Amino acid sequence: MHYDAIIIGGSFAGLSAATQLARARRKVLVVDAGEPRNRFAEHAHGFLAQDGEAPGAILDRARRQLAAYPTARMVNGRAAKTEKAAPGFEVAVGGGEKFVASRLIIATGITDELPDIPGLAERWGKTVVHCPYCHGYEIAGGALGVLGTASISVHQALVVADWGKVTLFCDGSFRPDTDEAEQLRQRGVAVEAVPLTGLEDGEAGAISARLADGRKKQMRGLFVAPRSRMAGPTAGQLGCVMTDGMLGPLIKVDDMQQTSVTGCYAAGDAAQAWQSIPFAVSSGAFAGVAAHQSLMFG
Repeated sequence: MHYDAIIIGGSFAGLSAATQLARARRKVLVVDAGEPRNRFAEHAHGFLAQDGEAPGAILDRARRQLAAYPTARMVNGRAAKTEKAAPGFEVAVGGGEKFVASRLIIATGITDELPDIPGLAERWGKTVVHCPYCHGYEIAGGALGVLGTASISVHQALVVADWGKVTLFCDGSFRPDTDEAEQLRQRGVAVEAVPLTGLEDGEAGAISARLADGRKKQMRGLFVAPRSRMAGPTAGQLGCVMTDGMLGPLIKVDDMQQTSVTGCYAAGDAAQAWQSIPFAVSSGAFAGVAAHQSLMFG
């Protein structure tokens, strides 16, 4: 079957895009490996009318709703190879099955590269988090930490200060400059120069940060801004132009979510610096509408 659009990535952005195309009665295929970026989080917050829901439960509901549209199909697998092919794009999935479509939407998201600190990965998405708007309310009201790795960590600490008493832990390779130090002082952020070497369980659900000099500091949560990379090879295979994001490469898109490759669109964390469920759903819906209108008028 020739599809109007293939969407690579079936998380919040991809399903949102697919829903718009299915509602336009277009044949749409979603290829998804089942590894959403926020699979480590038990609850999603800040998403209208679904605050506190489990991310997986929201996605399951979205898949069922999409499946009700007769022109929509979902395939479980990884997009191993994607290339331009008349009249659009050809996508080879895992075991070798190939699909063709006139339009392509990349919604693969990104993969976080967590700092190599003992105890950090096990707490990722729970008491070690990246977004105060997603998780800050639940751990607010006490001591909080921000892991300092670059200047973006200073900005993060300045923002997180609205949720609690913040300590910026520098890792030995980064120190705030004079202006940054003054901004932190004005926001009441303490700077800890001794590197953080590990995380342990603290009291009453808190965590304990172990420092290189043997001291321990207890806090309700630690915010981290990890480096990231593309979660799949599609953008590279097609030669999409990339742009430097604050924490890693992003797919460059125009005002209609189209990449540098004609007929190829991108949405979600792979294509925007602001990364959360509401932003992913919004950009996915827009990419779906833009792809549909390009089929009409392109």
